[in-house]
Formats: sequence, C-alpha cells, structure tokens
Amino acid sequence: MRRIWPLLVPGVALAAVGLVWTLQGVNVLGGSAMSGSALWATIGPIVLAVGVVLIVIAIVAARRRKSN
Repeated sequence: MRRIWPLLVPGVALAAVGLVWTLQGVNVLGGSAMSGSALWATIGPIVLAVGVVLIVIAIVAARRRKSN
C-alpha cells in the first residue's frame, strides 16, 4: 500500500487542479484571469486526464500487489 502514494497523491492533485482549470476555462468558475479563456479550457482537461491516469495506475498496482 505504501508504494501507491507516490502516484496517488500527485494524481489526485493534478486531477483537482485540472478540473478547476477546466471549469475556469469554460467560465463556470469566474473571478479569475483564467475565466473564459480557451487556453485553460484546453490545458485543464489534459492535466485532469494525466491525474486520472496516475490514479488508475496506482489503483491497478495496489490490486496487483494485494493479489500476490
């Protein structure tokens, strides 16, 4: 279980940041210079996807170790 943390923690952080950036980019979250910007509407989902991939890798690795 210890070995999943180096992937899980950054994955969750990247997913959260990517979600916020996406919502700001599509102008759902206002009040920022990033709000309504196509750049952040593009970068956000990419960062979100990287975070989700890291989370999935961590979960798969944990399940493989548990089954052995």
